[in-house]
Amino acid sequence: MQKVRRLLPGLVVSTGCPAGIGPEVSIAAAVKVRGAAKVLLGDERTLRAAAELRGIAQRRLVAWDGQARDDAKVYFAQVGEPLKDKDRAPGKPTARAGNAQLEYVEAGYTLVKSSLNAALVTGPVSKAAIAHSGLDRARGFLGHTEWLQELDGAKTSVMCFVCDRLATSLVTTHVPIGRVPREVKPAGVSAATVELARLLQQLGRKKPSLAVASLNPHAGESKLLGGEEASAIAPGIAAARKVLGKSALVTGPVGAETAYRKASAGGYDGVVAMYHDQATIPMKLLAFGDAVNVTAGLSIVRTSVDHGTAYDIAWRGEANEDGMRAALDLAVRIVQGRKA
Repeated sequence: MQKVRRLLPGLVVSTGCPAGIGPEVSIAAAVKVRGAAKVLLGDERTLRAAAELRGIAQRRLVAWDGQARDDAKVYFAQVGEPLKDKDRAPGKPTARAGNAQLEYVEAGYTLVKSSLNAALVTGPVSKAAIAHSGLDRARGFLGHTEWLQELDGAKTSVMCFVCDRLATSLVTTHVPIGRVPREVKPAGVSAATVELARLLQQLGRKKPSLAVASLNPHAGESKLLGGEEASAIAPGIAAARKVLGKSALVTGPVGAETAYRKASAGGYDGVVAMYHDQATIPMKLLAFGDAVNVTAGLSIVRTSVDHGTAYDIAWRGEANEDGMRAALDLAVRIVQGRKA
């Protein structure tokens, strides 16, 4: 990706499941983004079929040779062996399609890792298709966030979601709800708080204000409704405050419904959630399809759409690319914010 520096930043896109809407939204969004180099990682025949589906001229799709000089074009790189037509049958990913999705992500990470001026933008994948693809290393695949942390050797990774009205981070991610209470620990609360503050700073908030949500109703009601607020969340907040100092204002634990209501009205810049659906329900109510998933805590910039593979409408030409466009645009902002 060194040559991409002539046109900053470089956007490397892993195009997701070939049997889903990933290839379609990737190319449809990429042609609309200017001022950055775009390199799509996937299968050439699949990407050309997606371009034809969306009425995008084939001449705009150019094989990447290590250089990306024209922001009006969309470059692509074939990753792995070419796919067969059956591998992209709508809603029916084969084993080959499953391991191809993981290959695209891993190749994207490698490219972006080599440049401080690039970002990885990931299309929607099927966790089940990857985990059941037959690849030994993929059996424990739970999602991009955990996988990229392992690839990166990062001490922590924090799942965040960003839209115009709200930014939120998660202390736990893909964890069964019954395990959440014991997975909420001071270190996780601190990391999710610090990384959300830093992300907001990269996006231009000089001194972000954050609310850290409670796990239990009414912030535990003085331990009547649970003790995690006192045993894990409050110590985590204290640790985050020590790291952030005066660079951010952290409040909590705050009842989750209050935290999100006030944040959506502008009272807080961001909310730290304790578990997956606590964050994604308000986010998707506010901005489904337009919110962007960001993995904070990595050495690279990674953004993603906030939706899935949408197998029910795959290869019909109906998929809305706005979410991917938002992920590309936000990646540009984060790269620029990191440099600043």
